[in-house]
Amino acid sequence: MKQVIQKLSIPDTNIESLQERRFWLQCERAYTWQPIYHVHGRLMAVELLTVVTHPDNPDLRIAPDRYFAEVAVRHRVDVIKEQLQALEQKASFFQKNDLLASVNVDGPTLLALRQHPEILAFMERHPWLRFELVEHIRLPKEASLASLCEFGPLWLDDFGTGMANFSALSEVRYDYIKVARELFIMLRQTTEGRNLFNMLLHLMNRYCRGVIVEGIETQEEWQDVQRSPACAAQGYFLSRPAPLDTLEDAILSL
Repeated sequence: MKQVIQKLSIPDTNIESLQERRFWLQCERAYTWQPIYHVHGRLMAVELLTVVTHPDNPDLRIAPDRYFAEVAVRHRVDVIKEQLQALEQKASFFQKNDLLASVNVDGPTLLALRQHPEILAFMERHPWLRFELVEHIRLPKEASLASLCEFGPLWLDDFGTGMANFSALSEVRYDYIKVARELFIMLRQTTEGRNLFNMLLHLMNRYCRGVIVEGIETQEEWQDVQRSPACAAQGYFLSRPAPLDTLEDAILSL
């Protein structure tokens, strides 16, 4: 299967070492997708995932969060543009099947996108696109909630880890919230934990349109999610990530 490989073309980053700077600039990106299914089995959305490699060792994948942490925000903005363009080529698929597509973005990059009206216009042309915050951000004093909502409904990733915690529920009205696998696995170990998990999701549902559970790897985990107040799930049990050019082969209903 053919994948389009992209390279960063901007020669300047904030990395101190010239050798490290050269390394990160030489990294290559390809894109895959992973489906998100409603608990009743219908395909709800697709998350765009980034595969990062270096030409010196193309079989070794570099963690995307490490890669994005090493490049400047202006470079991350360029990657976002690249991702949106890749999804735009599949626009008819999303429109025909009434599906959503999510693109991961960190807080500083999302705030920087406000300086790029062409991206705002892009999101307005494609209302099936969603930005998925990989961390909850506390807004600067000069920033308003409206300044983030201009990009359309926002999703929150990895609730229960790092900064994505209870404070996020009251500060920003998210469209959907994703619960990290770590929290799900920790709470499902005991009857008391499962009850607490269900209570947590009931609470979260008051602050968003629905909760998506991440990292489902077994049939038992999928059944637990189906019995919970969650609206959807994703994970290896449902589907592993696949190259973007196979998107039209997605299973629309389990």
